[in-house]
Amino acid sequence: MEQITWQDFEKVAIRVGTIIEVADFPKAKNPAYQLLIDFGPELGIKRSSAQITKLYSEETLIGKQVVAVVNFPVKQVANFFSECLVLGVVGADKEVVLLQPDRAVQNGLQVG
Repeated sequence: MEQITWQDFEKVAIRVGTIIEVADFPKAKNPAYQLLIDFGPELGIKRSSAQITKLYSEETLIGKQVVAVVNFPVKQVANFFSECLVLGVVGADKEVVLLQPDRAVQNGLQVG
């Protein structure tokens, strides 16, 4: 595994946000949701395509805080423009368990 420097890590903006809207994404290559995530007043609301349908229903995602990389370039997924990468642990069957704080925190706070 290639090592990175502390300066490399500092380039990655990992923030906490709250999912405020979830929609099915039938045009995605793999089953996914379209998410709207509130990252607070500094970053605002960002969109993300997330392949998290195996373990999460739309209803359980609303209001859930997640951890995401917010400084990637926008990525087009089918007809959708994803503005951040929601982070999770990928299991053997490609199911994703979301990373999230164990207590509620302010949206937009940096992970470090």
